Amino acid sequence: MTDCGCEKAKAELEEYLHNELCAEDAADIREHLESCTDCSTEHLIGRTLTDVVQRACKETAPEDLRDMVLQKLRAVQSTH
Repeated sequence: MTDCGCEKAKAELEEYLHNELCAEDAADIREHLESCTDCSTEHLIGRTLTDVVQRACKETAPEDLRDMVLQKLRAVQSTH
């Protein structure tokens, strides 16, 4: 393994976050993140955003809110 450098780490960060890299590339980026504060901060931000989006996708709106939104959508559609 060799430190891949900031350019490669930042270019492949999204794939790294989603475990879409081959083992060798992932290991190179992991090694780089251990020694680079800038890239590890960017990784933390990406990880946090990914976690928040994943949690939000699992949540559902309350039934009364869904009904209210659908009712308003139908009202708007009926006037067009």
